Amino acid sequence: MSINVYFSDFFNIDPRVVEDYGAFDVSLINDFPLFIDPFLLFNSSKEEYQELHKGIIKYLKFLRDKAQARKISEGLLKAWFMFPEIKQNWLGFSKNGNGGNGLGRDFANALYSNLSDVLSNFGEEKVTEGSHLEKLCIIKEKVGKDSISDFTTRLIHEYLLKYTQTFALDHLDKKYVKKVSVNNVRFNYKTETWENDTFQLPFMNEDYVLLSPVDILTKDETWINKADMVKDFSLIPESIDNEQLRFQINNYFMSILPKKPSQKDRSLAVSRVISEFPEFVDYYIKYKEERGEQAEATSIEKVKESVSFYVEKFKSLIA
Repeated sequence: MSINVYFSDFFNIDPRVVEDYGAFDVSLINDFPLFIDPFLLFNSSKEEYQELHKGIIKYLKFLRDKAQARKISEGLLKAWFMFPEIKQNWLGFSKNGNGGNGLGRDFANALYSNLSDVLSNFGEEKVTEGSHLEKLCIIKEKVGKDSISDFTTRLIHEYLLKYTQTFALDHLDKKYVKKVSVNNVRFNYKTETWENDTFQLPFMNEDYVLLSPVDILTKDETWINKADMVKDFSLIPESIDNEQLRFQINNYFMSILPKKPSQKDRSLAVSRVISEFPEFVDYYIKYKEERGEQAEATSIEKVKESVSFYVEKFKSLIA
């Protein structure tokens, strides 16, 4: 019995061709629990990835300026801050198929309010080497890796479309490729609107498919995340060159911890530290930037584990 599960199955191509191209052979039955980590773009030696990260920051600075200039209307909030999921990459969380929730009102409100308040210096940080979207998931509860990945996917949408189009034209039978019109391809800063465009893409079951490069994917948390900040909290103040600030943060943190703190107690205490000393987030990000070479190695290992579990073992199960 032959069952089509993966991209290579549906498009009748050797999986090694997909692998050699550098893409991930996604399942076209259900979303794959992998996510795009923007830090892997920032820290990459590939100039094209670095440019993609700069594009993400440019758009966030545009949103920052709009959030601080005036109250945003309902229509503009929806157009600039709310993003329907780009489900065609088949990545993320979904109970069935590839239909996730996307970035709705909660995310939009969190992004809007934080860019006009605690993230008001976004793009102008002096402690870190660069600016990072992941600051939002640290400051705002319930903004996780899936939201960060969805946002990143939207802002590198054109790159993924061209990346997939090149593969389709070079490696797929013409019967599997279709010219399609795609919404929200790129942002036009002159008209302040999202533009549409057409691409020749792999097409199956009444929809096109997007491929993603393996080297920008991770499985669990993005490299910059709240859980690591809590876990590594005691190490971070050591990197703060301002002695007075270092002492104040440590003193405040210890003063609000109960005698026998649980993991939840520590997480709540770190949240209170962030509220009291928002600059601590930048020092944490600096700490992660300095260990950036570990990010790629960690993500590669996690993706390999996913391939072993979700691909190779699942194929054995089918057999």
